[in-house]
Amino acid sequence: MAKLRILCWLQNIFSLLIPSTKRIRAIPAPANDWGSIFSLTIHKQSVRIINRLLEHLQYNFLHLLPLQKNGLIYLSKDCKTMDSTIKIFSGRATLPLARKIAEDYGVPLGNIIIFNFSDGEFIPSFEETVRGSKIFIIQSTPPPSDNLMELLLMIDAAKRASASQIVAVMPYFGMARQDRKDKPRVPIGAKLVANMLTAAGATRIMTCDLHADQIQGFLEVPVDHLYASSVFIDHIKSLNLEHLTIASPDMGGSKRAHAYAKHLGCEMVICYKHRKKANEIGDMRVIGEVEGRNIVLVDDMVDTAGTLTTAADMMLKHGALSVRAVCTHPVLSGKAYERVENSKMLELIVTDTLPSQESPKIKVISIAPLFANVIKNVVNNESISKNFIR
Repeated sequence: MAKLRILCWLQNIFSLLIPSTKRIRAIPAPANDWGSIFSLTIHKQSVRIINRLLEHLQYNFLHLLPLQKNGLIYLSKDCKTMDSTIKIFSGRATLPLARKIAEDYGVPLGNIIIFNFSDGEFIPSFEETVRGSKIFIIQSTPPPSDNLMELLLMIDAAKRASASQIVAVMPYFGMARQDRKDKPRVPIGAKLVANMLTAAGATRIMTCDLHADQIQGFLEVPVDHLYASSVFIDHIKSLNLEHLTIASPDMGGSKRAHAYAKHLGCEMVICYKHRKKANEIGDMRVIGEVEGRNIVLVDDMVDTAGTLTTAADMMLKHGALSVRAVCTHPVLSGKAYERVENSKMLELIVTDTLPSQESPKIKVISIAPLFANVIKNVVNNESISKNFIR
């Protein structure tokens, strides 16, 4: 009776969209079938519209059986919700974070093995069924030549194993700095990565603190763009700093810094930098007052740490009382650890979107609870807006 009420309600919607829809009537189930069979008297060309509506309403009717007479199309067998099986898998680059996310979500991490060939190729294999499941594959991409390809192969394997939905959870979205052509004859790497993800079969992307928000527009599938601000804000508040000032290490991060400053009710300053070339700063100046203030630099990533350490030392020369930094993604390449430890910066707070080495000046805050909570909201078709501050 409950399913009949559902279908009757759907019929009211169909009657507005499809004038030829007539009354729904129940038909007894055949002896060799189970459940109830209901029929809609409609034109056959309307099946596609109905299917899309049913998918939107999260109901999956297992069979559509068009009859040859009376123009009947039967919806057979019972309907079931589409989120019956949730599985979480991980690539090799983000395994510690994936274990925490799976634990916080409340499911075991899925069993997948990756076999390496002697020539450098590798092949992932799901060691459990994913047929009909909604699966989440967790993998950050640096270095992209291995980890991005590994993620793409896992997505392709899941697609060919008949997973119903494939969500690529990319805590760190590699190539995000290549979001535009800044000179002639260069690629737009972020767009290429987006194309490869959708071509491989990802039906949704979940990521955190993209280098540029507009990268979401490169993807033709839904994107859940999370912010680590909800994690960092609590830590900054716990420091109980007087004369707090939020600083952006460059002009591009001013929007992010403003969001922090607005939420914390404090001042904001901006650093202006000019690069000689990639990963090398030519000149840096500060816009705003830093004398007598406790500075917290905020950025989406720390790569070679040249910008952060230069900004910290410059602000201390201008009279700042202390300088800390919060960065979502600890890329920390090259001489980054050496620069951080030799800097006058008190501490660098990062998340575990990428694995990092232990350092006396680096504090790691796990972002796993945020991802686990958002995965639950996505599964239950609930809003994720409450999970971040921007």
